[in-house]
Amino acid sequence: MSTRRTYLVVAGVVVLAWGEWLNRRWSRALVERGEGGSEAVVVLGYRNPRPTANVVNRWRVRAGLRSVSGEGTRVIFSGGAAGGGATEARLMADHAKSVLGFTGEVLLEEESRTTWENIANVIPLLEDAGRIKIVSQPAHALKARAYLRRQRPDLAARLVRADDHRPGEWLLVKPLLALCGLWTLRRISER
Repeated sequence: MSTRRTYLVVAGVVVLAWGEWLNRRWSRALVERGEGGSEAVVVLGYRNPRPTANVVNRWRVRAGLRSVSGEGTRVIFSGGAAGGGATEARLMADHAKSVLGFTGEVLLEEESRTTWENIANVIPLLEDAGRIKIVSQPAHALKARAYLRRQRPDLAARLVRADDHRPGEWLLVKPLLALCGLWTLRRISER
């Protein structure tokens, strides 16, 4: 292998490792140890103008369901309508039930259009939860946890880690997600 190819391979590995590391770090930020009986898993929607859940929302549903720790966990799908069709929340709930066979408790929040609204609108559904997990891509979930800290610090103290990061999952896309996440999180810190 030529020296140039070696450098490209090494650079590629470094970029992939950086994306993996940053997404893992975000997945573990602003969470507590989480002790308490009941659990709520909040799955944030992504723009979905089609009549079925898109690839991002399907992944978020899978990550949300694998974050469920046991019976009695309520899963809250959050997201309004994009493009006038069904809401993101309903599309994700339908996917969880009909495709993935989830039979647990499901609640829908179907009004929000932004991450700030997602959090504001699910707060009434979180009041009695001992542990709260927010599921999305790690940077987006971190943004939502930061918003919960601003809106309701008492509830933010109940935040625990969701299973939204697994090594190697979305590996080739993680560097791009990391760049987008840095941009998004920079804007939050400015506020």
